[in-house]
Amino acid sequence: MSKKPIIILGMGEIAGVFARGFLRSGYPVYPVTRQMDIQQQAKIIPEPELVLIAVAEKDIQESLQSIPDQWKESLALLQNELLPNDWQQHQLNPTVISVWFEKKKGQDYKVLIPSPAYGSKAKVLLDSLASIDIAARELNNAEELLFELVVKNVYILTTNIAGLKTGGSVSELWSNHQSFARKVASEIILLQKELTGKCFDTEKLIDAMLIAFNGDPNHGCMGRSAPARLQRALMLAEQHHLNMPTLKEIASDVN
Repeated sequence: MSKKPIIILGMGEIAGVFARGFLRSGYPVYPVTRQMDIQQQAKIIPEPELVLIAVAEKDIQESLQSIPDQWKESLALLQNELLPNDWQQHQLNPTVISVWFEKKKGQDYKVLIPSPAYGSKAKVLLDSLASIDIAARELNNAEELLFELVVKNVYILTTNIAGLKTGGSVSELWSNHQSFARKVASEIILLQKELTGKCFDTEKLIDAMLIAFNGDPNHGCMGRSAPARLQRALMLAEQHHLNMPTLKEIASDVN
């Protein structure tokens, strides 16, 4: 019996890796590009196995607003800087995976640590990644997912934003600038607490971040999105009346 198709919105590098896993697992894969009428596609494929939204972070809200009703029960998200309110404001309950492998143009994927996932379609994601030897793991509940999303946010924002000043790799950041990195991480964690309305153990988050550091010690701190991430963090801090002296200092130094 043939498997139901999988829809992918946003065919970037990471989506291409998932597509390979889906195909290896026997799922037909249908990409939906910006040029295509998404409502028309939903009429053609009204009951997909999974709808993977793989658009960039900046496009996620627009994508969630435009999801056809037929697809809402099958959604999966993989963006960085995700938090529950991103989908809850649309009354959605998607499967979410925190992706801990990277894929650059012209290179194969590199796994840092196993990618955690939670939701009704988690098994589809995990089995498909396993078919191409990418480690992933299923979480038990929404609380565990929230913690994992915050860990990823702390990792990305701390390394990117601190890296604007220090450059270098994540291991160099921790070995040579630990006090500075902790200041940045503490402000990022304060922001995550405010955005989620939840309390987190700062040391537990930092320990989890260090596990990811050890997964790829030579990982560069500063991606090309770093300046935009800094500006977004400062904008959110201002909206929530949070004082971020370290982030402000970095912004003044790099401008």
